[in-house]
Amino acid sequence: MNKPSLPRQFALDIGHTPKPSLANFLAGENLALHSTLLALAKSWEIISPRIVGENPLNQRWIYWWGLEGSGRSHLLSAMGNAARQLGLEHFPLSPNEPISWVRLEEKLSALSASEKPSVITVDDVESLDERLVASLFRILNEIQGSQAIHIFIAGNAAPGALTLREDLRTRLGWGLIFQTHLLGDDEKIEALQQAAQARGLVLSPDVLPWLLNRFYRDMPNLMALIDALDAYSLETKRAVTLPLVRELLQPK
Repeated sequence: MNKPSLPRQFALDIGHTPKPSLANFLAGENLALHSTLLALAKSWEIISPRIVGENPLNQRWIYWWGLEGSGRSHLLSAMGNAARQLGLEHFPLSPNEPISWVRLEEKLSALSASEKPSVITVDDVESLDERLVASLFRILNEIQGSQAIHIFIAGNAAPGALTLREDLRTRLGWGLIFQTHLLGDDEKIEALQQAAQARGLVLSPDVLPWLLNRFYRDMPNLMALIDALDAYSLETKRAVTLPLVRELLQPK
């Protein structure tokens, strides 16, 4: 049976979606990683001089990997948002924005010498081209001797299983490594209920179980659907019941 697809006009109407945060991440089996990131974000609130010995590399250099929909990108965005809320510099890097890498490398020496924390996030590391792999290698070498740069990197496989240069794969393993795990059905329902509540959206009890059986089961698609339901409910001025969900997902 073909899965229903999300109408494009609603899939794109997500301007009021809550930003990813550690608070709105349901940890499930990712509790160790989540707790580590919470402690790190809390440490950024302490304004005091730091030296390398008090700020060990394995607490500033974390790589996590897992299947799509296991929270990899959410956690990267959450750490970036946490940094910005505290007035810290955040440099989000991805395979699709090479200019961001150039801008970071221009600032890297100053960041390395600073005692003020700064944050670099790298998403989809497995998709980096040769030029960006070389850039990441240089960035990691600079971070190794830095005062307070934090780097968080996410990919789809453990460092040793990535199809990247051997010397980069080795460096990715210098810090802490975690695997991210998909949520179970009960955890997905809990996460979706939390997302709906954050938007002020009330769902009838039969909606979420039906969606898990009939809609795509990965969290990005399910979260996009919560946004679409929110928009459609406001547009039609109707409560989110199963008939409304079926109507939204009905092919046009």
